[in-house]
Amino acid sequence: MAISVSLSLRHSEIGLIMRIIIGKFSKKTLVVLWFAVLSLPVSAQRGTDPTVWDGAMERFAEQDRMNPPPMGAILLTGSSSIARWNDQAAKALAPLTVISRGFGGSMMSDVVHHLDTVALKYKPRAILIYEGDNDTFYGVAEKEIIGSLEKIVDKVHRELPDTRIYVMAVKPSTSRVGVWGNAQRVNAAYKEIAKHDSKVYFIDSATPFLKSDGNVMTDIFVEDGLHLNPMGNLIWGSIIRAALMPQEARYE
Repeated sequence: MAISVSLSLRHSEIGLIMRIIIGKFSKKTLVVLWFAVLSLPVSAQRGTDPTVWDGAMERFAEQDRMNPPPMGAILLTGSSSIARWNDQAAKALAPLTVISRGFGGSMMSDVVHHLDTVALKYKPRAILIYEGDNDTFYGVAEKEIIGSLEKIVDKVHRELPDTRIYVMAVKPSTSRVGVWGNAQRVNAAYKEIAKHDSKVYFIDSATPFLKSDGNVMTDIFVEDGLHLNPMGNLIWGSIIRAALMPQEARYE
């Protein structure tokens, strides 16, 4: 990822810098500097270390110990739109057998890093991925996002050659309208990958959330304008179900 050192600061580092300079500038200057820090891309604050999700992987392992999931199921993974739906997925997608392993806030590169733990160890017959939402918002370059997806696809093909991969489009949201153009380009690239790989399926999980004029629906989100409310989740579930059933129902 092409991010300069100045754009990889974490909250603690930002706080340290502010404490160092606090005695050297006027209050007015400090206010200006602080707003400048807050205006940095979110990637500056999120960081790029995939090991931040080690705790989530441990919780998944504990779930496995308490309730061992079956082999050969459909593995669902991705960022918060999947993670917040983890406890609804089984009912929404029945009779399909699914394992929900979403971890909110993640990016495509995080799935690359944790692929063995979050997906491959279950030997799923299919893997569904929703990533790109945070990537585009955090300013990750399109080629980086697609490169990460290609690594996932290559590894799945290598280790589980019969496993199908479903890649969901980045959904639009009222809170991320400013990067919707980036998300659309990423979606087009996802679609292109699926076009040339018989084991990869592109799911258009963007269009169903748009009004006839092309703008995003405004009544399908909770207050943050990003995560789906109950009606939004009904649409979300119907999109996933419609995409999976034609191929996956025959294996139940």
